[in-house]
Amino acid sequence: MCIFCDIVKGDIPARIIYEDDKFMAFMDAFPRAVGHTLIIPKEHFETFDELPQELACEMMAVIHKIVKKLEKLEMDGYNLLNNNKQVSGQEVPHVHFHIIPRYENEGYPVYVLKDPVNVDLDSIYDKIME
Repeated sequence: MCIFCDIVKGDIPARIIYEDDKFMAFMDAFPRAVGHTLIIPKEHFETFDELPQELACEMMAVIHKIVKKLEKLEMDGYNLLNNNKQVSGQEVPHVHFHIIPRYENEGYPVYVLKDPVNVDLDSIYDKIME
């Protein structure tokens, strides 16, 4: 059972700020900042790479529209986040993007990155390019 699919079906209430035939955007029920919004395709796909390319491009256009709507909140910046698979922090296995508005002097990061890893960039590049 997918909580986002239940929201799309109307079985779970949500504060929907955008909807069309393919996508929905709603406020996060557990926001990390004022205006934290989630954007999902209505059709169930677990990860971004599972989306057909055309749908992925359309999703980016919807995200752009939502950022413009969120400017009403007078944010100073925003994070655009997408986690794929549990190991990366994906909590709901339905592809979604977070738009997290950021405000000056809020005093905390949305996430903390570890120090850069020590890797052989040339060998990694070669493997990717094979």
